[in-house]
Amino acid sequence: MLMTGRGSGVAGGKEGVVTARLACLATLVVLAGHLQVIRAQDVPPPPQLEFAFEVRAQVADPTVVGEVPAGTRRIIDITGGTFEGPRLRGVLMPGGADWQIIREDGFTEVDARYTLRTDDGHLIYVSNVGIRHAPPDVLRRLNAGEAVDQSQVYFRTVPRFEVAAPELQWLMRSIFIATGERYPNGVIIRYWRVS
Repeated sequence: MLMTGRGSGVAGGKEGVVTARLACLATLVVLAGHLQVIRAQDVPPPPQLEFAFEVRAQVADPTVVGEVPAGTRRIIDITGGTFEGPRLRGVLMPGGADWQIIREDGFTEVDARYTLRTDDGHLIYVSNVGIRHAPPDVLRRLNAGEAVDQSQVYFRTVPRFEVAAPELQWLMRSIFIATGERYPNGVIIRYWRVS
């Protein structure tokens, strides 16, 4: 604690206080200069997206659980499919599903989990969580299983992968985002790696 006055223990009394204040002011000036340099720097470029692969999923008709506190719960079983990209290809194994919550306004929370098997036999577990929304009429038709203009639908997800194969570790060492398209008898999901 800085004390002032006679017998304060600060060398020079008032002179010590002035010296301490000047030191604080000098520190503030230096910090302000650093902040100005930070502000003056250009904003760094955004991360780039690298196409990883595309999944074409075949799905069953929805099983509607009913109204739950968060909205309408429905489950869409995955019956099979394929996937392909520059570094891998294979099949979407049956047995996964998309557990959805559809809110009153049609906004949909998706939570899909499934397994991919590469052509050389490696398994990839996928957990894909995201959202889907569109104008009310488009969503009504989409949720009824009708074909709609996909450009009117915002369907984005954030997948996570689990793999054992050493050559597929890159799937667990990057962030991915995905875009989705829902059709009457299937779904197309395109996965992008964030560089």
